[in-house]
Amino acid sequence: MKRDEIPPGTLYLLILKTLALSGELHGFEIADSIQRASEEVLQVEEGSLYPALQRMLVKGWVTAEWGVTAGNRRARYYKLTAAGRKQLTLEMSQFQRVIGAISRVIQTA
Repeated sequence: MKRDEIPPGTLYLLILKTLALSGELHGFEIADSIQRASEEVLQVEEGSLYPALQRMLVKGWVTAEWGVTAGNRRARYYKLTAAGRKQLTLEMSQFQRVIGAISRVIQTA
């Protein structure tokens, strides 16, 4: 199946929503969860995921703690903060607004 690129400006939204639904996850689990939830259409690349997570840490949207995976590997686990939940609400609102606008444009074309 062909995978599509994640639309620009939606990576934060996808990560925040994934953490809101799943709780605490490490990077691979976040990427895997997005891929599975999108029915294998979206794939988050490491080169965009980890810099985004780092920016989210700096903004205070997530916290991170080192832990051990089920496969006995060391990994950083990310968890949504109150500020992250607030940002998720904002991101969802902006996304819905843009999707609505795009829908209006393509329906009239």
